[in-house]
Amino acid sequence: HVQLVESGGGLVQVGGSLKLSCAASGYRFSRYCMAWFRQSPGKEREGVASIRIDPGSTTYADSVKCRFTISVDNAKNPVMVYLQMPTLIPDDTAMYYCAAGSWVAGSLDEHDYVHWGQGTQVTVS
Repeated sequence: HVQLVESGGGLVQVGGSLKLSCAASGYRFSRYCMAWFRQSPGKEREGVASIRIDPGSTTYADSVKCRFTISVDNAKNPVMVYLQMPTLIPDDTAMYYCAAGSWVAGSLDEHDYVHWGQGTQVTVS
């Protein structure tokens, strides 16, 4: 039974930072890509960052490149995937979702992901 549980969201001021965490269990995550997506009201879900656990290559959306950092700790159980978000701006306000199960390296397309968490809200004001 695959389970993805996000945490770490909250309300922050412009310029503040958050670190999102995703606890992933019930799956052989090292074979696949994992990613963070976000969705704001009235907008489509957007791929933010993806990581291929082995060998650890990453991909970022242009909107967060050079700002956000995705990382994974595959030695832990459950596997932990993080999204470090420094210097937040109002456009970063969204529900953030952890996703897993893509065979496509570097994919930020939600259709490539099989498993999803419930999301954690990030609000920047």
